[in-house]
Amino acid sequence: MIPIYKKEMRTYFTQMMGYLFLAFILILIGLFFSLMNLRVRDANFQDVLGSTTLFFLFLVPILTMRLFAEEARHKTDQLLYTSPLSVTQIVLGKFFAAFTLFMVAAVITMLFPFMLSFYAESMPVSRIVGTYVGWIFVGVSCIAVGVFISVLTDNQIVAAAGTFAALFVMFLMDAFAISMPTSAFASIMFVALVVVAIAGIWFNSTRNILSSVIVALIGVAVVVGLYLINNQIYDGIIVRVLNWFSVYARFNRFAVGVLNISDIVYYVSFIVLFLYLSINVIEKRRWR
Repeated sequence: MIPIYKKEMRTYFTQMMGYLFLAFILILIGLFFSLMNLRVRDANFQDVLGSTTLFFLFLVPILTMRLFAEEARHKTDQLLYTSPLSVTQIVLGKFFAAFTLFMVAAVITMLFPFMLSFYAESMPVSRIVGTYVGWIFVGVSCIAVGVFISVLTDNQIVAAAGTFAALFVMFLMDAFAISMPTSAFASIMFVALVVVAIAGIWFNSTRNILSSVIVALIGVAVVVGLYLINNQIYDGIIVRVLNWFSVYARFNRFAVGVLNISDIVYYVSFIVLFLYLSINVIEKRRWR
């Protein structure tokens, strides 16, 4: 993992991507800091962080679009995948390189509230710290999605556009959830589609139609059984599932200074899920 990590860090700073990412994120936060703190003499720096999470839609694709797409485009991915390193080490090396660059930006931005502390009579330190933790978790979650999208293509532009689209959908997930039906019938149909999708993924991984049919039948049996035992379990399940994919929904609790273990576990699980998906896609491609 370390050789991949070092290679990616060198690439970020021998090409323009690393400098562009740092420049954009610092300029944006500096602009919001000037408008929302200095201009109105307000010490609530957490409002700046909350406002700039939207720009992850544009900044994260810059950071992640080349990670795997460039390797595939230059046909160096085959050399990479046949190296002594495991796929897990390769994915983690690239992910932690992007994570490190993001953290460099985060640490530099901490100079803004530090400077503000010299002039403000009082600062909501707990809220600023909580917002920073949430801001970092949202950013790293977006990076994990960007890594996964980059694995799927050999075109950096497509990877950037795909990452933007995925993050945009995740950003609007709360709005989608509100408009979803909550009836038991709609919920059962949704769960049935999820079961079918899982069976399809199983078939895509194993190429065994019999085991895939068994997985589907077991899933349907479980769905029907749970409905017969307690049909209220399906009430609003579509909304709950969509809310799970909203990385921004839980950020609001961090922004008020509340560090909830369940929210931290959620973000860690979200990141691990997309890294696992990236590893799984590469493993399948490697053995074809």
